[in-house]
Amino acid sequence: MQPIVSPAAEAARYVDSLGPAALAKSASYTAGSEILMIAGVLVSVFIAWLMVRLRLLDRLAARLASWRWALSTLAIGFFFFLVSDVLRLPWTVFANWQFERSFDLSSQPFGDFLAQTALGSVISALFGALFILGIYALIRRAGRRWWMWAGGLTTLFTAAMLLIVPVAIEPLFNDYKPVPQGAVRAELEKIADRTGIPHDRIFMFDGSRQSEIFTANVSGIGPAARIAISDVALGQASLDEVKVVTAHEAGHYVLGHVWRHIVVLPLLAFIVLALIDRLFAPAARLLGSKAELRDPAGLPVFMALVSCLSLLTVPAVNSLTRIGEAQADAYALETTGLPDALASALLKTAEYRYPRPHPLQELVFYSHPSVEKRIRAAMEWKAAQRDGQKGEGDRP
Repeated sequence: MQPIVSPAAEAARYVDSLGPAALAKSASYTAGSEILMIAGVLVSVFIAWLMVRLRLLDRLAARLASWRWALSTLAIGFFFFLVSDVLRLPWTVFANWQFERSFDLSSQPFGDFLAQTALGSVISALFGALFILGIYALIRRAGRRWWMWAGGLTTLFTAAMLLIVPVAIEPLFNDYKPVPQGAVRAELEKIADRTGIPHDRIFMFDGSRQSEIFTANVSGIGPAARIAISDVALGQASLDEVKVVTAHEAGHYVLGHVWRHIVVLPLLAFIVLALIDRLFAPAARLLGSKAELRDPAGLPVFMALVSCLSLLTVPAVNSLTRIGEAQADAYALETTGLPDALASALLKTAEYRYPRPHPLQELVFYSHPSVEKRIRAAMEWKAAQRDGQKGEGDRP
């Protein structure tokens, strides 16, 4: 009789099967990504300082002085986000293209990367300008309580983006097609039936255009909800792995995790915006700006504070997300009964998320529980099912 291995030992065996070289590469990539995230905030502050020193928004505001306030604020916001992205371009190329290619996680041609980056910048600048217009309108109308109303605006904007992005934005960057008829399609339709997503909202997309990362997702809300699975996942995964990974994503949808974030993220926005209200004046002096909070020309200072303060919220946001990921894993196991498939699928994500992080590293930087911890949970579920079946068999 084969001896029973503990869930912890089984999880360790899975992770060890990657080999020392793969684990070292994963650790290096993960640590590098974390450094890049922190450095990205410093880059944002530097760009804000540079724009203040060059008085770019002050000059633009002077030229638009005869415009209606809303139009001039919208134009200033659009100009700020677009110019910021242009100034950030060398960093973007290094962090989002060169770094990924150096770890064999992307084969996207440089020209395609630049074209998609430019498109993304224009779209982000447009939506960012609309959001900032709302923020400055609230600052003008609500006075010192503007940040309370702005938190509510964040809620509405987040919900609107959940409706718009899957339908109108993501198809601009990837080609979404119906999953062909066959075994994979049949299994995904079963998952769609459990989640209440229509069969015509089941897609595959060319995720390999940007990345070699194994991924699938259930995104959007209401009529925008859909199941999408990357061609990378379809090419690398077994049918059982596709089932359990998609069931995991469906778990997020069924368990209402998107609504949890719509509630929690605005609460964090309240805190960030309240701090901006108090910190804007000293931050403006530090960056050399004479703008007041209500002045759109002070947008570089405002967004530098957003970058810095948002970094401080990362551990809280990640902690919430890790809880949701564990719940989605449990949902996938209960609905598919495939713990080994979940374990082998999770192992494929270890190349870009080190499976054995230090507890502090996981607490601060990880949006998902570590791969080893998730596999251990799957093995514990498997052991519980085995023990339950054994108990039923022992009954007289």
